[in-house]
Amino acid sequence: MRSSRSLALTEGVLTTVIWASSFVFIKMGLAYLKPITLAGMRYFTAFLLLLPIMAYRGDLKRPLARDQWIILFVMGLCAYTIGNGALFWGLRYLPAVTGSFLFSLLPLPVVLLGIVWLKEKPNPWQVAGFLVALAGSGVFFYRGLSAREPLAVGVVSMGVLAFSFYGVFSRRLARQGDVSITQMTAIPLGFGGGILLLIGLLGEGAFTLSLPGIAVVLWLAVVNTVVAYLLFYRSLRVLAAFELHVILNLSPIGTFGLAALMLGERLTTIQIGGMITVMAGVSLVQWRR
Repeated sequence: MRSSRSLALTEGVLTTVIWASSFVFIKMGLAYLKPITLAGMRYFTAFLLLLPIMAYRGDLKRPLARDQWIILFVMGLCAYTIGNGALFWGLRYLPAVTGSFLFSLLPLPVVLLGIVWLKEKPNPWQVAGFLVALAGSGVFFYRGLSAREPLAVGVVSMGVLAFSFYGVFSRRLARQGDVSITQMTAIPLGFGGGILLLIGLLGEGAFTLSLPGIAVVLWLAVVNTVVAYLLFYRSLRVLAAFELHVILNLSPIGTFGLAALMLGERLTTIQIGGMITVMAGVSLVQWRR
C-alpha cells in the first residue's frame, strides 16, 4: 500500500512538472507556428494518438447517448477551442509564468459554477481560500501591466472561465459513471482540437513546418497531453482529489523555474509573494471535508 501511494505521489509530481512546462513549450512553439494553428495541431494530434488506446480498451464500441455526445462536444469547445485557444493567443504577449499563474486560478470559477449548477455549497475554509486567492492575485498584478498585456490577461481570463465549464461538465459525467475516462479525455480533444485546427488553417493562413516546430507540437501532444492525462488519472486512483490538486497547485512554481532557465523570464519579490498566496488560497478552495 505504501509503495502504491509513493508511486501515485511520484505520478502526481510528474504531472505537475509536465503541465508546468506546457507554458514554456508553448512560448517556444510560437516562434515557429501561429497560436491557434499550434494549439489545434497539439490537441488534434493528441486525439489521434489516443484512438489506438480507445480501440484497445473497447471504448470505440462503447455506445454513448445523444446527451452525452452533446456534453462531450461542449467540453471540447470550452476546454480546447475557447479555453486553450485563448491561452495560446495570450501567450504571444504574456510571460509563460503569468499564463501559468492565471490558469492556477481555475478552481475559483469552478467552485462558483458548482454552487450554481451542481448545488455544491462551499465550506468556510473554501470561502476563506477564495478571498485569499483574490488577494494574492491583486498582489501579483500590483506592479501593473505593459501596453498589450491588459488585453492578453483579459483574453486568457476568459479562457480560464471557459475551461471551468469543462470541469463542471466532466464532474457531471463522472458522477453518472457511464462514460469512460478515455472517452472523457479523447473525444473532447477531437472536437475541440479539430475546430481549433480548422480555425487556425482558415484564419491564420498557410504555414511552414520546420523540424523544431514539429518537435514542439509532438512533445506537447505526446508528453504534455497524452502522458500527462494518463499519469493524472492513474495517481487519482490512489490519492484523494484534494491531495493531488494541492500538488498540481505548485505548477506556477515549476513554470517559474523552467521559464527562468529556458526563456530568461524573471519575477519580482512581490509577484512571488502574490503567487504563493494564491496557491495557498486555491488549495483551501479545493479542500472539502
